Amino acid sequence: MRDDMVLPVEQATVRPALRPTSRIADLAWSALQQVLPVLGVLLALLALWEGSKLLLAIPDSRLPHVVDVISVLFTRTQGGEGPLLLVRMLQNAWATFGVALGGFVFGGVLGFLLALLFTQLRVLELSLMPYVIGSQTVPILAIAPMVVVGLGQLGAPGWVAKAIVAAYLTFFPVTIGMLRGLRAATPEAVALMHSYAANRAQIFFKLRLPASLPYLFTSLKIAATASVIGAIVAELPAGSQFGIGVVIIQAAQFYNSRPPVLFAAILVAGSIGLVFYGLVVLAERLIVGPRAREV
Repeated sequence: MRDDMVLPVEQATVRPALRPTSRIADLAWSALQQVLPVLGVLLALLALWEGSKLLLAIPDSRLPHVVDVISVLFTRTQGGEGPLLLVRMLQNAWATFGVALGGFVFGGVLGFLLALLFTQLRVLELSLMPYVIGSQTVPILAIAPMVVVGLGQLGAPGWVAKAIVAAYLTFFPVTIGMLRGLRAATPEAVALMHSYAANRAQIFFKLRLPASLPYLFTSLKIAATASVIGAIVAELPAGSQFGIGVVIIQAAQFYNSRPPVLFAAILVAGSIGLVFYGLVVLAERLIVGPRAREV
C-alpha cells in the first residue's frame, strides 16, 4: 500500500481526537473576547471615578471612594447587630426582581396580544396605535402613585400594583417589536404557504411566528431593563416596605452621614437589570439559536 493512501486514514483517526479540545479552546476564546471589553470599560470607569476625585478635589461627602462603596456592603446593620448590608440589599433586590418579573410577564403578554390584533385587524392598529404611543409620553412618576395607592385601596396585593406599573413600561417595546416581527415574512414566503393550501393558523405558527422571534427577543431585552425601572419607581410611594427602591430612599435620607450606602444601592439596582437582561439573552440563545444575531 502506498504512503499517500495511508496518510488520509491516519489524519481521519487523529483529527476527531483533537476536535473536542479545539472546540473548548474556541469557546473559551470567544467568551474571553466578550469579557475583555466589558472589563476594560469597567476599569476605565473606575479610573475616571478616582481620577475625578483626585483632580477636582471632590470631597467624600459628594463622591466616596470605590473602596468605601464596596466595603460598606460588608458592614452590619442595626448598629452592628443585624445582618450584613449586602445581605439586606440582596433580599430587597430579590423582592424588586419578583415585581419586575411580574411586570415583564404582564407587559410581554399584553404587547404580544396587541401586536397580534394589529396584524389581524388593520382598523384596530389605526385607531389604537396613537394611544399606545401616547401612553409612553406620560411620566411614570405621575402614574405610579395613582396605580399603587389606588389599587391598594381596592384591596389588591402590593406586588400586583407594582407589577402593573412595571408592565406599563414593558408592553410598548414588545408591541412595536412583535408587530414588526409578525410582518417580517416576505410576500414570496407567504405566497408559497398559500400554494401549499396552508390556512391562516398554519401560516402564523409555521412562518410568521418563527420569523418574528428575533424581533421579539430584541424587544424583550429592552422590556427587561424597563421592567426593573418600573418596579423601582413603583416602590417609591409611601407604604412600600421591601424592594431596592425603598433602600434607595432610605439611603438618600442619610446621604450626608453615609454617602457610600446610596452608591452601593444604585450599583445593586443596576445589577438587577444586568441579570434580567442576561436571562433574556440566554433564553434567546436557547430558542432562536444562530439567528439571534440577525436582528
